[in-house]
Amino acid sequence: MRSELLDVPGNPVPDGAVCEVIETRDRVRLRTARWMPEPGRLRGTVTLLQGRAEFIEKYFETISDLRARGFAVVTFDWRGQGGSQRLTRNSRRGHVSDMSRFVTDLETVLDKVTLASMPGPHYALAHSTGGLVLLLGGARLRTRFERAVVTSPLIGLGPVGLSQPVVCRLSNLLARIGFSRAFVPGGRGRLRFSFEGNPLTSDERRFRRSDAIVTEAPDLEIGAPTIGWLAAACRAMNKVLGRDFGPAYRLPTLVIAAGQDRIVSPRAAERFVRQTRVTSFLEIAGARHELLMEDDLYRDQTLAAFDAFVDDSEPVATPVRMAAGEEIS
Repeated sequence: MRSELLDVPGNPVPDGAVCEVIETRDRVRLRTARWMPEPGRLRGTVTLLQGRAEFIEKYFETISDLRARGFAVVTFDWRGQGGSQRLTRNSRRGHVSDMSRFVTDLETVLDKVTLASMPGPHYALAHSTGGLVLLLGGARLRTRFERAVVTSPLIGLGPVGLSQPVVCRLSNLLARIGFSRAFVPGGRGRLRFSFEGNPLTSDERRFRRSDAIVTEAPDLEIGAPTIGWLAAACRAMNKVLGRDFGPAYRLPTLVIAAGQDRIVSPRAAERFVRQTRVTSFLEIAGARHELLMEDDLYRDQTLAAFDAFVDDSEPVATPVRMAAGEEIS
């Protein structure tokens, strides 16, 4: 595993980073990093939860933006990816058999880093798979976070050719008969897209920056999901969309969906929000999956929505869709 942070041209490590390797109760080592805010007003701490196949270095720009806003920041790499401990013989698989293992990662970081070392109040900012993990742990996290913002959450799959129920049934079947650690059909050990037509971002500079990091440090990269990972994600998504889950969810949360998302389903995210009482929904028209890596037109809206939500005293209950460039009041 990699304990230090990687500094590459165009993506410097924000000043003041404190890196630490911590161990979960099931003895998995996680790479963590934390920063205090830039001098000035202290607004609390944001714990930043990445998506699948991501790593701390990819979020240096967002970390700097949060620090400039007065937030301390804590972030970490999930087990099996980035600089944290890999759990399979082929380190590029990033396999997990149950999404609750990621909840264990989050709770460990909160206990050993966020709540142990950083100032309150505490907020969460989660992306994609990180959003799913946050929702799964919501019952216990309500007493630890004041509010949470989730971008492009993995609550439903985007266009995959087959319907989601078929994909989930097939992945569960294949996992049960011994193919859990195999890549999903067509998957391989590298996840590389050309910029043209990529499903992640319309911003070429940020796209090239992410690619440069894994070119410099290929040990941070993982490939396609395993069949077992997909089966675990399906079980978790079904749980979050279950009849009893939404009404019992108590952590005030803003869900921000990308209107042109081809990785996850904005409609599934909206369905989840309609089943809850303390959750709000915002859709940014025209944006692709990685809202925090998108063109400024979309990214600025995402950060403005974050600012408004964490500063507000009451969550807005009405789902909203925003057109590109529309101002957030």
